[in-house]
Amino acid sequence: MKDTYILATRGEEPLSIEELRQEFESEEIAFEALTEGWGFTLKAEGSEVQVRFEALATSLGWTPELLSGSDPARELLKTARGFYRIAFEAGQPQPSVAVFEALWCARLLMERVEGVLLDVTSFKLHEPNDVVEITELEFDIRDHVTLHAVEAPEGAGPLWVHSHGMEKFTTRNVEIFRLEEEDLPPGESFLHELCTDLAFGQGPGVRTVAETGEGQGFMLVPSEEARQNLLGVPLDTFEGHEGLFFTVVSPDGRHTSGELLAPYRGRFEDEPEERSERLLGEAKALLPAFKSRFQRRGLMEPITFLVRAPFETHPEGEKVKEDLWAEVVSWEEEKIVGKLVDGATHTTEWRKGATVELSETNVNAIAVGREGRALDDEELRALLDAERPS
Repeated sequence: MKDTYILATRGEEPLSIEELRQEFESEEIAFEALTEGWGFTLKAEGSEVQVRFEALATSLGWTPELLSGSDPARELLKTARGFYRIAFEAGQPQPSVAVFEALWCARLLMERVEGVLLDVTSFKLHEPNDVVEITELEFDIRDHVTLHAVEAPEGAGPLWVHSHGMEKFTTRNVEIFRLEEEDLPPGESFLHELCTDLAFGQGPGVRTVAETGEGQGFMLVPSEEARQNLLGVPLDTFEGHEGLFFTVVSPDGRHTSGELLAPYRGRFEDEPEERSERLLGEAKALLPAFKSRFQRRGLMEPITFLVRAPFETHPEGEKVKEDLWAEVVSWEEEKIVGKLVDGATHTTEWRKGATVELSETNVNAIAVGREGRALDDEELRALLDAERPS
């Protein structure tokens, strides 16, 4: 087992083993104290998580620059004296399950000690609320991997984008070469989808032509093979990245990505102003009938009501407004409670599956789904016309 997560805390003494036994042990989970030093093992459904404690005589006094996390999280790590090292048998019984079990263990520990969780593989720092969301809301690969963009070669050359963190899912990290600056967002979107598939053991086979959801072809080739025909990239580019990767190439083995990323570019283009105005006008005109129909929906009726509204996100510290869709759960007076059906594109600040509150005055688009299919404009109007006063 390798340490994958480290829970850093200012406390120099570990929690009581017997108290933790009472907390963890159940019919589904076996708790075993280690015979040497402080520590324990949790076993459940083929998974195994091991926790050991280590104390330092003095705090670290520094944090690596490459770590991503808030200033308070970095400060806590900097002053930490105690470290719970969390290791697990990767891939047992399934890659994502093993990771989840380790995170659940970390969450229970963080309910008892003030600390910050370091993902050793992806260089991410997670605060307690982060871990709660990761374990409760829908899976988001951005919680588990970091994507780095490196100029290769130095200067105004194309970019090498690669992941860190996939090894905890018992697979290689991924990489793609020759991305232009403007293709970073669509390239990252593609790699996140690819990493998600790999994390669930559903990724494409090696050296086999695969397709994206939009039908664009690509292959995964071991990096030790793919880099052999990569011209113009000096070997010192890969210093500090000596691990093995899967390299994304075109179906014929070339390091090109223009066609592959074409469908992803549209996700990052601003919505045309005319369309935004049309959707807003429709929402204002139809909202009273939309609200009335939602409030008299049948309990088992296979219909969902969706609203879109602007949410503030802070990628790289900047304030950005991003429109997100939420399924309406309740609607009292002007307050709507909903569940996000998509997450923020640039950050995990607003996560898919999160419960949100918004004012109906902020709604800028509406939609209705029936049995998994969105109603078109004509069907939507026909549904809502019945709510209009005769």
